[in-house]
Amino acid sequence: MERVPLLDLKLQLATIREEIDRAIRRVVESQTFILGPEVAELEREVAAYAGTRHAVGCASGTDALVLSLRALGVAAGDEVITTPFSFFASASCAALLGARPVFVDIERGSFNIDPARIEDAITPRTRAILPVHLFGRCAEMDPILEIGTRRGIPVLEDACQSIGASYASRREGATRGAGSFGAAGAFSFFPSKNLGGFGDGGIITTGDDDLAARLRMLRVHGERERYKHQVIGWNSRLDALQAAVLRVKLPHLDEWSAARRANADRYDRLLAHAGLVAGESIALPARPAGGRHVFNQYTIRARDRDALARHLDDRGIGSGIYYPIPLHLQECFTHLGYAAGSLPEAERASREVLSLPIYPELTAAQIERVVEETAAFYRGTRA
Repeated sequence: MERVPLLDLKLQLATIREEIDRAIRRVVESQTFILGPEVAELEREVAAYAGTRHAVGCASGTDALVLSLRALGVAAGDEVITTPFSFFASASCAALLGARPVFVDIERGSFNIDPARIEDAITPRTRAILPVHLFGRCAEMDPILEIGTRRGIPVLEDACQSIGASYASRREGATRGAGSFGAAGAFSFFPSKNLGGFGDGGIITTGDDDLAARLRMLRVHGERERYKHQVIGWNSRLDALQAAVLRVKLPHLDEWSAARRANADRYDRLLAHAGLVAGESIALPARPAGGRHVFNQYTIRARDRDALARHLDDRGIGSGIYYPIPLHLQECFTHLGYAAGSLPEAERASREVLSLPIYPELTAAQIERVVEETAAFYRGTRA
């Protein structure tokens, strides 16, 4: 019985191994491992790809969020509005600066923050709005940006899962990429991301010259000139080896994203054909109107989710639950005063979501097997 893993990075490496080997040798021969020309070139290439004036490399996606909030002036006692249904860093970035994460419930269809609920969460202490482009789909940026502009609150896009995604803006009458709408956009190069390195890494995009300068200062201990520290910053520099690997991968990203969308389309057709959607055993991922979903995860809602995940695992099929405990119910955020039932859509999603294999190299036969085993599980539950 062929195993179908949730992710297999070795398959991607096999297609670009020679390019990767040359890039790594180039860095080793240069003996320049921290920042340097490779990072500067990657920054230029990512800025051009995202459609922004600047991109600033850093040590991780988490650091991209922390540095961005700090550069935007967020400090102890401030509040940052964000979603409770995301990876931990989307909220911890505020807490690490002494600010308070303020959670706003999500939309049922997109899993992203519900713009209609943001205004009620704003207080005199609100210093930033931090929407997350979850699973590869952009949040509804038009109403979020309208609120931010009207209230004078900067918007920071957590695009860590969504490089290459796009949003069709009705306000602008144009479609632009994730990370190009707000004051800044934060990206992660964690290996499992659509553009993943060989370790941790991150980058921040922005169109603001002054903000870019502050970010570059903050990532090197607050140093603008050698040994002259204007503020206390971090050691959050992107390694040249990671930049070299990412520069090899970036030209392939659109092709890989298209393969992910094709795999998602195949899942949609087969799951519907199996009667699982009409029978309400599962709900398919909702697609955005106009914009581009890049499917970092293909996430369904599933009846009897935990039992289905065990069934798939028993048959050698990988799946993932992102995220089983919403952020407002995490133990470390107990002091914020949220309780079960506070944010019902996020809590419902945490009980129902299941991500299926979606990586670009996945074969049609493997997708068919995932669907067949999913259908077999639900036939068994009805028996």
